[in-house]
Amino acid sequence: MYNIAHYSYPKQGFNIHINGSFHCCLRYKQLHSLHEQLKRSLPSIALPSFPPKKLLSLTPNQIEQRRLSLERYIQLVGQDPVLCRSELLRAFLLNAQQESSFTECSEVTLDVYLMNGYRISASVYTTDCTGKVLEKACALIDLPKDRACYFALYLMRKEASGALAIVKRLMEFEAPYISAKRWDDCKLVLRTGYWDACYDLELMRDRIALNLLYLQAMSDVERGWIVTTRDQSEQLTNMQARGSKSEYLDVVRKLPLYGCLQFPRACVDYPEPNTVATVVLGNKELNLLTYVGKEMQETKFKVTRIRCWRVTPIHINEDNQSSTGGGYGRQQQSSSHASSHQQQQSSSSSTISLELSFEYLMAKNQLKWITIYSEQSMLMSVCLQSIVDELLNQKNGSDPAHLQNPQHVEYAPLSYIRRDGSNHCITDSSSTDTLCNLVNNDSSSNNGTSTQQHSTNNGSSFIRRKLKEFNTTVRFKNGKDSVQNEAFEWIGDDDL
Repeated sequence: MYNIAHYSYPKQGFNIHINGSFHCCLRYKQLHSLHEQLKRSLPSIALPSFPPKKLLSLTPNQIEQRRLSLERYIQLVGQDPVLCRSELLRAFLLNAQQESSFTECSEVTLDVYLMNGYRISASVYTTDCTGKVLEKACALIDLPKDRACYFALYLMRKEASGALAIVKRLMEFEAPYISAKRWDDCKLVLRTGYWDACYDLELMRDRIALNLLYLQAMSDVERGWIVTTRDQSEQLTNMQARGSKSEYLDVVRKLPLYGCLQFPRACVDYPEPNTVATVVLGNKELNLLTYVGKEMQETKFKVTRIRCWRVTPIHINEDNQSSTGGGYGRQQQSSSHASSHQQQQSSSSSTISLELSFEYLMAKNQLKWITIYSEQSMLMSVCLQSIVDELLNQKNGSDPAHLQNPQHVEYAPLSYIRRDGSNHCITDSSSTDTLCNLVNNDSSSNNGTSTQQHSTNNGSSFIRRKLKEFNTTVRFKNGKDSVQNEAFEWIGDDDL
């Protein structure tokens, strides 16, 4: 889920947004330095062209052109199967987040919660990456390392209605402490990071992993994320009272919507315009749950029949008129959207909403666009991308660990240039000591950027061996370009 860049004053910095939320602010010279180091470290890779330097000061039009060129560059880097899995890129993004957030390296206690509310208080560094925090949290509950890769960290919050909502999944190139501070109304939550319930069988062989699955399943049943009949609910309650965890999971794994993520109710244009539905993603499907009286109706859309999708920002003015800001396709699913920093400041009379549109194969040779209007469109797009990633990963015969672990390539350490021009050597995104040195040596240096969260996201995909965490943002002016779903190619007449 890579990002799009926004120009911000006064230091000609570009605000980088990943999966719809602000990640860091970088100057041109910092991105240029990354480009040069990637070129030296991976000489066999044909890098995309980098926007050239200018001798004179840039005009506003030239600044915008540079922004678009850098955005395109980031997109292409994220689409490359080697570059997007490079530890150099991970380390660069991690350090950029630390610098932009003015975070000094120090040891803190970070709370990670299980789905039942149990709190794990882990001693971490403020600059630890997601993988390291996940590893420390899992160690505190005695979860074996070879099982930890099946889990992930999420930011979740309780809505005004009391419902629990997932805000985002944390990626390896970000520090959970920093990300959690930005979303101060959210909690860090540990839950499974895969979609196919077949992986449950591997986890159920371990006592601790079995307990985590059991707690997560109970929580999802209680919240209504897993649909049960009255008889099934009584059966599960009896098993819970007896402490029959394996038996409980055997039953609940066969129920509708098990292993899915549920999103707050949204407006959709299917089957009729202005239909209110609950969006559910999982089991290789996107489901729309609607209610006629007290009866729930479920409309299923198979992910492998979604030809493409895109996320688009909608600008809503005070006079109730709306306009489309342009779709942002991601090169392989997980689209993104963007809007400039200046536009947001100047259009105080308007708000920006999001819509997720996907083109679905309704019948043979019959494609139809379906749109979901939701503030969580970006997260839905990310989930669609990761479902496709997992499908292709399974097709290649790999397990979930393959999606989590980058390919390690031997290369010279990364030299990270800070906004003030100082140079620092770092190794990789998991090296806490180096990151501590980087921050502490220059904690007095002044770098600036405003943390504004609305904007873009983008797509990278494992489809061509892309690490799903890096989705680049692309901005298409006509709003009609979108990402092609390569999993769609598997469909034949028999599937219809």
